[in-house]
Amino acid sequence: MSRLSLVPTPIGNLGDITARALEVLRAADAVAAEDTRRSGFLLAHFGIRARLERLDAHTMDARAPALLQRYEHLAFVTDAGTPGISDPGAELVKRAVAMGVAVEVLPGATAFVPALVLSCLPTARFTFEGFLPRKGSDRQRRLQAIASSTATSVLYEAPVRLGATLAQLAEACGPDRPASVSRELTKRFETTLRGSLHELAARIAEQGVKGEVVVVIAPAEAAPERAPAAETAAALAGAGVRGARLRSALEALGVPRNEAYAAALDHPE
Repeated sequence: MSRLSLVPTPIGNLGDITARALEVLRAADAVAAEDTRRSGFLLAHFGIRARLERLDAHTMDARAPALLQRYEHLAFVTDAGTPGISDPGAELVKRAVAMGVAVEVLPGATAFVPALVLSCLPTARFTFEGFLPRKGSDRQRRLQAIASSTATSVLYEAPVRLGATLAQLAEACGPDRPASVSRELTKRFETTLRGSLHELAARIAEQGVKGEVVVVIAPAEAAPERAPAAETAAALAGAGVRGARLRSALEALGVPRNEAYAAALDHPE
């Protein structure tokens, strides 16, 4: 049975490649890569003489089926990190599964996990947003979703768009929402900036940034739990607030109108 192996490659420091990744790259019949020159340098560094095949977002439709049929064991690498995360790897997996090709995904390097941990923001629950839409209503919806999310949000952004994105996040989430910006992870000039979205937007606008960037945004504060309408109504009724006045008081406290009406019926004047 044919096999496809998705092989993570270092996001910067070449020492982060795993022994298993090297083993699979050496054993594969061919290595498909987004950029054969970049991947060729990586393979040469580790003394791997593999047949390289170009396979990127632009050639996926034309080349993927033939490559999956031609090679009994095809390895796939992207420019950096784990294939399938914000790159053509996800599409390749769908095609392989549809063709009945066995798929294995090796664990390894990815940028958003170290950035999340370095942010000092909550890590128990988080959403990975990838790259936001460039403009329009889709972008606004995603920004609003991040603003209201009660989980930490992680996204990738290009350096040239980072300042504008931080400014828009500050507008959507509020200027004081904590966040972090990590760049060039595992590389010589690795940097993580922490602060409010307003502070980070101002700093990036003034200083600029280079290299690959990961932005982490703190979650929205969870809304305080509201006491059940019946419980609140009983307490107010005990204090002499009943009937229509009780209904009005419940609505003023945020109880939905139909619930306030039903609760007030249990405590007439």
